[in-house]
Amino acid sequence: MVRTRILLADDHTMIAAGLQALLEPHYEIVGSITDGRALLKAAAKLKPDVILLDVGMPLLNGLDAARELKKTMPGIKLIFLTMNPDSDIASEALRIGASAYLLKTSQPSELLRAINDVVRGNSYVTPQISRAMKETFMRDPNALNRPRELTGRQREVLQMLAEGRSLKEIAHTLRITHRTVRFHKARIMEELEITNNSELVKYAINHGVISAV
Repeated sequence: MVRTRILLADDHTMIAAGLQALLEPHYEIVGSITDGRALLKAAAKLKPDVILLDVGMPLLNGLDAARELKKTMPGIKLIFLTMNPDSDIASEALRIGASAYLLKTSQPSELLRAINDVVRGNSYVTPQISRAMKETFMRDPNALNRPRELTGRQREVLQMLAEGRSLKEIAHTLRITHRTVRFHKARIMEELEITNNSELVKYAINHGVISAV
C-alpha cells in the first residue's frame, strides 16, 4: 500500500522532530524544512502529497509560501499547524487554498484525523477556531474572499523588514537592487498608512506575516 508523502515545514526543530516521530508510523516523511523559501524549492523537488506548515517562518511566511505553492502545484494539500489562533488568519489560509488549519495545542489524534480527512479530499478546521470563523462570517460574508492589500513582492519585503533585515540583505535575498527595496518599503508604508518601523512590525504580527514569538 502506497503511503501518503508528507513534507514538514517548521522553523522550530524540536517541534519538527516531534511531528516526524508522531507521523512516521503512518506516513512517509519526505523532508523537514525550516524556512518558507526552502519550502518552495523542496516542494518542487520532492513533490509531496501533503505539506504540513506553520504560519510564521523565516524569509517567507507560511501564508505567502502557500500562495506560491497553489500557483505551481494546485493539487497540493496544505495543512497549517500553528500557535496563531486568529480566526482571520485561518480564514485567509483557507481562502488561499489550505485544506486544514490546526493549533499546536491540538491533540496528536486531532492532527492524524485532519491529515486523513485532507487525504480523502475533505477539509478540517480545529473547533477552537471554527466557531470564531463562523461568527466572523456571519458579521461579514465576504471575509473569505477579500483580497489582501499588498502585492506578493510587497509582502516579501514587509516580512524581511519586520524580521529586522537590512535593505542590503533584502536586496541580496530577493535578487533586486537596493533602490528597488527602498521603493517597495515606501509603497508599503504609504499603502498601509504606516509611519515608522514599530508600526510596520505590529502590522506584520497582527496579519500573520511574522510570528509574535
